[in-house]
Amino acid sequence: MRNYFIIDNDPHSIQRIENVLEDFYEFNCIGVSCDYDNAMNIILKETPDLVFFNIENVIDNPFEFTQELNLFNDTFPVFIAISSSKEKVYEAIKNGFFDFLLSPLTELEIRKSVLKVLKKIPAQSRKNICLKSYKDYQYLQTDEILFLKADNNATDFYMNDGSIISAYKTLKTFESILPDNFHRIHKSYIINKNFISRIQYGKLICTIKRNSYEVPFTKTYIGNIESINKALSEYSYISVN
Repeated sequence: MRNYFIIDNDPHSIQRIENVLEDFYEFNCIGVSCDYDNAMNIILKETPDLVFFNIENVIDNPFEFTQELNLFNDTFPVFIAISSSKEKVYEAIKNGFFDFLLSPLTELEIRKSVLKVLKKIPAQSRKNICLKSYKDYQYLQTDEILFLKADNNATDFYMNDGSIISAYKTLKTFESILPDNFHRIHKSYIINKNFISRIQYGKLICTIKRNSYEVPFTKTYIGNIESINKALSEYSYISVN
């Protein structure tokens, strides 16, 4: 789960950002502010991954704000600058901003910028997945997920404690946000390699340690199976019959 924060006083820009970020399952808004001290306090307290920052007529000395923040916080957020003028692009990039959006904001430009951010923040750093439905937030620890199974337009999470949790999103939605120990092995399955106890190439089946689940794989994803097998075999003693 990634948190983002908005520093702006334009309700139209704020609403447009929030509307676009609603399409990205892994993002959660932790607040909006146009006050220097309040914004600084929230960022230091909540350590968001991403900050949209209107650097024009919102906070005095916006670049001093980021410089000051960098003094106190080892985990520096990804900053995206917002301005109605291209004249500040160079100054924003020079002061550590990751990207620049020209206002009035468009959905396409916000989306493109967010996609670039997704590539910057590595999947390995994410330990939780948030299943969000309206005002209901459910958090799953990724190291407790055995595998994911597609169920029409929903996805079932099979958990280490034996529970099955459903989310009304497609399997593809989660494929890009899971840590690198998760592998797509079938059009309907993503598996956590850390729970695999056996791979049977003849039967095209992976066996899960917990409850001995048998998860099928297909030749389409044989490259991922080979990658899993190599990783699991690396520190194993192999006996040849």
